Amino acid sequence: MKVAVVQHNITWCDRETNFARLAPMIGDAASAGARLVVLTETFATGFAVEDASIAEEVGGPSSSFLASMAQTHNVWVAGSCLESADGGDGAPMVNSLVVANPQGLQYRYHKIHPFTFGSEATHVRAGQNFLTLDIEGVRTSLFVCYDLRFADEFWKLAPETDLYLVPANWPIKRQSHWSALLRARAIENQAYVVGCNRVGEGRAVAYGGESMILDPWGADLAVAANDECIIYGEIDPGVVADTRAKFPFIQDRR
Repeated sequence: MKVAVVQHNITWCDRETNFARLAPMIGDAASAGARLVVLTETFATGFAVEDASIAEEVGGPSSSFLASMAQTHNVWVAGSCLESADGGDGAPMVNSLVVANPQGLQYRYHKIHPFTFGSEATHVRAGQNFLTLDIEGVRTSLFVCYDLRFADEFWKLAPETDLYLVPANWPIKRQSHWSALLRARAIENQAYVVGCNRVGEGRAVAYGGESMILDPWGADLAVAANDECIIYGEIDPGVVADTRAKFPFIQDRR
């Protein structure tokens, strides 16, 4: 399966401008043969977690955009958006990684680890459940940004995972952590890892890009610089199975 990672800038809290920016990029990725197109975390608004009014209902404009793009181009499209939390006590929003299939059906993973060193954890409710999807024969597990630091949760899903998706808004001042952690997650779980990071600035925070597609050895299939671009990689579950059969160290974890 060919995966496209769309590394893009985000205009702050301006969905229509961001949709207009991303639509042709998604179209280009589909035309290049991608079956899965990955956008960043909070692709339509930027990391505006302090503004509760930005939260959308399920089926709101951002997830509807993903579904429309998926149907238009007959591909899978993934990206995260801020959505209203379902009732109960706690923060008013969830950070939803939405994956839309070619028929427009939407799947959701709620970010389990809102970032605690800023305001996200105050305004965004932590998700409770992991999600692994079969995307055209590739077992794909979903995480978002800060989740990347919690290796044990990737470990839990490894036996049933060929590919991890990690869209992010990862600041440039911690850029070395981004690349090191993505590579570590690939190596220790013998799985493909796709990290999609934004570029540009949002509310005086600079973002470093360096989106990556890594193979089960942690080797580069594609690495972006710090500008808007699309990178591509081929994902083969057979390579995952072969790697794990030759070096079956996952079974030795305690």
